[in-house]
Amino acid sequence: MDAQLAGGRGQHAVGPGEIMTGRRGLGSRLGPLALASVASLVLVACTTSTPSGPAPAHPGSTASTVPTARHRAAPTGTAAKVGTVTAAVPGRLLPAPAALVPYGTTGAPGTWRPAGRPVRGIRVVYETTLVPPGGTAPAGIAWLDTGLLSARLYSGSVSPGGGPYRYTAPVAPAQAATLVAAFNGGFKMNQARGGYYTEGRVIDPLRTGAASLVIYADGSVDVGAWGRDVTMTPQVVSLRQNLLPLVAGGRPTPQAASRHWQAWGSTCGATSCLATVPGIEHQWRSGLGITADGALVYAAGPALDPLQLAQLLVRAGAVRGMQLDINPNWPVFVTYDPAPGAPAAPANGSKLLAGTAQGPRTFFEATWARDFITMSAR
Repeated sequence: MDAQLAGGRGQHAVGPGEIMTGRRGLGSRLGPLALASVASLVLVACTTSTPSGPAPAHPGSTASTVPTARHRAAPTGTAAKVGTVTAAVPGRLLPAPAALVPYGTTGAPGTWRPAGRPVRGIRVVYETTLVPPGGTAPAGIAWLDTGLLSARLYSGSVSPGGGPYRYTAPVAPAQAATLVAAFNGGFKMNQARGGYYTEGRVIDPLRTGAASLVIYADGSVDVGAWGRDVTMTPQVVSLRQNLLPLVAGGRPTPQAASRHWQAWGSTCGATSCLATVPGIEHQWRSGLGITADGALVYAAGPALDPLQLAQLLVRAGAVRGMQLDINPNWPVFVTYDPAPGAPAAPANGSKLLAGTAQGPRTFFEATWARDFITMSAR
């Protein structure tokens, strides 16, 4: 049962590959420590197809309901090239997200509401819900200002395994002092079809073409295909890969739109996660994307296929995106809003979606054995 809950069993064939070097394509060399860590890797390459077909609609121009302390919403179509990302400048406020246009003619718009503790008096996380195209159950979407938030990867004894780690559950008091939000990682590594690098060592070999969440020494973050959008540099402190890209070039990838939904992980049944129960296509799924101006967007919902998850990320502004973990027990996004000067704690945490099995207490439990990502005030 645990293997089925963890994610996909289907495997894509892959060929030989190698780690790319350079700071996001600038050609820098690995530092001595990082080079020693990765020199012995045997890497495997995944090929990705060029997205085709019309792009889904961009976020609408409807004004978002955000405090006037934040910048006005950015106009759509500001990126010089669809799919490019301008890294957020640490310490600089990002434009607020615009309200999301609903799918169809009867759905409610995705009006953002602030969540989590403010940073410098400014809300840095916004949440909304949106019914995906062809769906009936609302999915949750969160937008995170990476200019005022710093990312960190926490590693678990089960996922990725191979510890001990400096950053692992539970969140320590020193980190709770600035914690704003946290969300789930990806599949167990034997099912992720990708690699894992953190705390100066490779836990699982990195794969060219794999969808990758990359965290840098200054706390900034990126999402993209390994070797194409993101590469190894001395500034990389953590790297979490999971399957193939779900969004590329500002639209769902051909793999996301394919009929082979089992390639995105083995799912539970409608009412049971027993291995003997056939899985269903529309299941709990979570994903992460990055917008053209460097904000992160997270999406999760109880009845999503891979394409719907990709479409939600795109509607929220993602130009590149990846699937994270799936099935009822694992997707979770939580914000913490303690009193001024107080630490984050389960008592002041809130779920993005009330229906998730995990919640604010999850990341403060020593028994939590899976990787997760925290976003803290810079």
